[in-house]
Parts: sequence; structure tokens; C-alpha cells
Amino acid sequence: MKLPQVVSPEEWQAARDRLLVKEKAHTKASDALAAERRRLPMVRIDKEYVFEGRDGKARLLDLFQGRRQLILYHFMFAPDVDGWPDAGCDGCSMMVDQFGHPAHLHARDTSLAVVSVAPLDRIEAYRQRMGWTFPWYSSEGTDFNADLGLSTPEGETFGLSVFLRDGDDVYRTYFTNGRGVETLGPVWAFLDVTPLGRQEAWEDSPEGYPQTPPFEWWRRHDEYEED
Repeated sequence: MKLPQVVSPEEWQAARDRLLVKEKAHTKASDALAAERRRLPMVRIDKEYVFEGRDGKARLLDLFQGRRQLILYHFMFAPDVDGWPDAGCDGCSMMVDQFGHPAHLHARDTSLAVVSVAPLDRIEAYRQRMGWTFPWYSSEGTDFNADLGLSTPEGETFGLSVFLRDGDDVYRTYFTNGRGVETLGPVWAFLDVTPLGRQEAWEDSPEGYPQTPPFEWWRRHDEYEED
């Protein structure tokens, strides 16, 4: 493995300053994209969906917990997903492991919740194993996942939806999946600032850097073999 070049502090600072110009441009481009995202049109959710949660039945409106906005992660936990029936998707598990304390979202009138098609007893058993405390609901027996494009003829998939509440009216304002969800997780962002990066084969890294096929190293947090 060829390590990065060793230089003087002055040379390092000059290289860092050159990169900083590009990082600042990237930040401004991201701000502009967020501004455009805030101006997206929205679609009204007229169908009445009833979920099962730890406290009983809940409508989509109830998932807001009285707040104006709702961020909803569509977690792959279904019969056609690896890990069934005892565990949810390892990638989704890695994603929700990164959810922080909800108080910061609540301070901006925003709730965060998770929905899966698995029955509530499966969800609660897996939640206990993982030690998660975020609100997690079962959409079993509803058309919710199919209507929102997460249950497909090819199988269950994942994604993140955003909803806005205006009184009792609920609107879907945003959706992303694939690497659009990945950008919301600090694990990947942390790895991206390291010399070795994510160590996945698709990355543009110097010759000899450790790399493995993407996704294959992901585990549920209690399945890694620690040194």
C-alpha cells in the first residue's frame, strides 16, 4: 500500500487550502440544492392508513406527534428481505443506528419515525435486540408501502419520505432512496474524510489501498467481530 506523500507543515497547509476552496464550493452547491428542495410541489395523502405501534393503532397524522413535519424512514423488514423473520435489513439497520437524539429535530417542529411491513411483534423483538428507542410502526395489512412505492413487484425496498402537516391535512413533500439516503448517515460521511475512505471497490483511491465489494462489509451492530 502506497501511503500519502509526507510533506512539511507548510506544504500540507497549502494543499489543504486548495482543497478547502472546492469543499466550500460543494457546500454552496448543496445549499442551493436544499433551497430547490424546499420549493418542490407536494402531493396530498387522502387515503387513511392505520399503523400498529407500541401504544396501539396510529394514523399517519398521529406519527407527527403534534409537530408540523415528519421524516419517515421506510425500513426493509419483510419476508423477502435478508434476515427475516428475526432481523431486518442489515443496511437499514446500519442507517437507523445513526439516528441521533430526537430533541434537536423536535426543536424544529419535526418528528422522526420508522415504518416496516413486518408485524409489530417482530419489530418489537428486533428493536429490543438492537436497543433502539425511536418510534417504529408496522404497516402490515395496509397499502402504505405499495402506494408509496416501497413494496414493488421485485420485492421490498427502502427509502426516506418527508411529510408536512397543515391542520389535519397531510402532504408528501420529498422522497429519496439509494445513495440519497446514504448521504444522511454520518458513518459514511466520517469515512469519507479518512485517508482510506470507505474502502469499497467503486472508490477512486490510490493503487494498493484496501478495498472490498460495496455493502458486503455492512453488519448489524451486534454482528461485527471486534478485535
